[in-house]
Amino acid sequence: MSLPPIQEGRVLAIECATEACSVALFENGHLLAGEYRQLGRGHAEALVPMIAALPGSGRADLVITGLGPGSFTGVRIGLAAARALALAWGARVLGYPTLALIAAMARESTAQDVLVATTGGHGEWFAQGFGADGMALSPLASLTPDSAAQSAIDLVAGSQAQALVERRGFGTALSLWPDARALMLLDQAHLTDQLTPIYGRAPDAKLPGGRLPDAA
Repeated sequence: MSLPPIQEGRVLAIECATEACSVALFENGHLLAGEYRQLGRGHAEALVPMIAALPGSGRADLVITGLGPGSFTGVRIGLAAARALALAWGARVLGYPTLALIAAMARESTAQDVLVATTGGHGEWFAQGFGADGMALSPLASLTPDSAAQSAIDLVAGSQAQALVERRGFGTALSLWPDARALMLLDQAHLTDQLTPIYGRAPDAKLPGGRLPDAA
């Protein structure tokens, strides 16, 4: 089944995979209203009221949410909210890689390759390169700061951009967190109806016997 164009009809965007939490409502590609908060924690309590404050309580024909990587909890909160609202409204729900949205935000003012570096777990950073066309240059990886700093891509965006540029001693840093209000910058090719969270690294928790929990 083909994916619906995000520039048509009403679209609700949800992004709470990182320390930031944001929502946005679009109509035919134009932003009607949106909100962005740097929360750190508390996404579960903040997200639904933020959506309810949008025009028409955010009701849309299509709900799109960030799939991560980022906080295990944040990713699941956004996905659960998107699924529940889509079911209640009879809408369709899609997802996208959160790092691809950050890359799209970085390229809004300059068409060049960008390395996205964001906070991961256990002191590591999520890192992935994107080309000037918005497509991924490398697979998503969870790396130590020293390993992430080995990238030669000059432009670095994300929550760890400044730290990475300082660590390696060159480049331009854009301290960015994903913002649902920027959804229309994202290339349609990044959208998917496969709503599997992108964790970027294996969960820390293990089931009895050492088995890892299911990813979705």
